[in-house]
Amino acid sequence: MKKIIQLLVITIFIVSCGKTPTPKPRGYFRATFPQKVYSEYDSSALPYRFELPEYCFMEHEKSAQGQKYWTNIVFKQMNAKIHLTFSFLNKNLDTLIDDSHTLAFKHTVKADAIEKIAYFNDTTRVYGLFYNLKGNVASPVQFYMTDSVKHFLRGSLYFNCTPNKDSLLPSVEFIREDIKHIFETLEWK
Repeated sequence: MKKIIQLLVITIFIVSCGKTPTPKPRGYFRATFPQKVYSEYDSSALPYRFELPEYCFMEHEKSAQGQKYWTNIVFKQMNAKIHLTFSFLNKNLDTLIDDSHTLAFKHTVKADAIEKIAYFNDTTRVYGLFYNLKGNVASPVQFYMTDSVKHFLRGSLYFNCTPNKDSLLPSVEFIREDIKHIFETLEWK
């Protein structure tokens, strides 16, 4: 019996000796995205409307004390939300734009770069700025839209996970296209 155990140990030792193990790079799940299909979202509770992706839904912000126009666009499959805050302008356009700029640039500590893209649509009176934040930032996309007279809408994209630019990049790019579609279809009431 002792010889059998010794022979078994020697066999295991010889068989286990082979290539030196090398650590494998960290892998990420492959993201599969739904087909882009949009339908008009027009809530009587909001002073604007736009086309919303059919794989999303709107929710009213529960924690917004007295802010009846604060809503979220929920991307359940990607565990992400676009937080939307709306304000009627009252000679405070400069303040709201400065606040949006400040909130976007608070991510400078973690951002590799911040790209600003201006948007103008005279037909629908929608003007805005799109902040594309690169790196391991908490909010990789922020934006604001206004008609410069009465309406101001600000948005920021957040994922419910630790920021990792490599694993989140496909989802960020997918949602970024949806945000651009919102820019193109937004209408004030």
